[in-house]
Amino acid sequence: MPEPLVHTASEIAATRPTPRVGERDAVKLPGVPMFLLGVGVLALAATLIVRGAQTEAVALIIGGAVTALVGAGLLNGLVMVAPGQARVLQVLGRYSGTVRSDGLQWVNPLATKTAVSTRIRNHETAVLKVNDADGNPVEIAAVVVWQVSDTAQAVFEVDNFVGFVQVQTETAVRHIATSYPYDNHGETGLSLRENADEITERLSAEVAARVTSAGVNVIESRITHLAYAPEIAHSMLQRQQASAMVAARQRIVEGAVGMVELALDRLAERDVVDLDEERKAAMVSNLLVVLCGDRATQPVVNTGSLYH
Repeated sequence: MPEPLVHTASEIAATRPTPRVGERDAVKLPGVPMFLLGVGVLALAATLIVRGAQTEAVALIIGGAVTALVGAGLLNGLVMVAPGQARVLQVLGRYSGTVRSDGLQWVNPLATKTAVSTRIRNHETAVLKVNDADGNPVEIAAVVVWQVSDTAQAVFEVDNFVGFVQVQTETAVRHIATSYPYDNHGETGLSLRENADEITERLSAEVAARVTSAGVNVIESRITHLAYAPEIAHSMLQRQQASAMVAARQRIVEGAVGMVELALDRLAERDVVDLDEERKAAMVSNLLVVLCGDRATQPVVNTGSLYH
């Protein structure tokens, strides 16, 4: 069977647009000192406003209001980052960096902070019904383990990176299933059933190539379900049983022929009995019937000779 034409991972990756942004570290400061500073500024603002109200000093009141705005701005720059999470910062519509350090951090107060999970995830496709390379309908499903490696690409290169991974995974599974036969029936070439390791490697490479523009790293992929569609499952089972029976019979015949050859050689070596060609033919026939039959043989006592 000729090797099916399958797009390689490099060919698929070449069709993807070049990412316009890449992840970089954001400018940040430790959060706890900035929190204390913000609280101190707000306390100072409150003191100025109270003193201005008591002394009817408008300048103090205005200074206190401005100081309060500064304190609120300082507190607005605080961001809490949990383990396995990152924050993508965007200032005035432009990407300004990513915060991956967990804990309380302080960043530009004007930045919008988008949370992106960097934990390992898995996606299991539904059972898909497709036609294999031979045109037979098969059912196939797979699970893909993935993780966000570039948060900037995950947020800005695709609309929804989680949905993008799901759709591209199902597309890759369909493409792999239609590129190989379910079973090669003894012929050369890869098949979905007999070459699971090679097929899963190609599936992982194809999924990785399809989702690379979303900043996603594919860790592993495995086929979790593979079977003929119900409408042809019975016929294909009969075909597999027939192939197995033919292979078993072939093995039995090969062994029986070897045993007959051994018996004739041993008889000749030890000079047990002198057999002419006709007696040898009869002996070979009887031994093959005994050794190749699928039922127990019934002994027949011959009181005469071969010729009477």
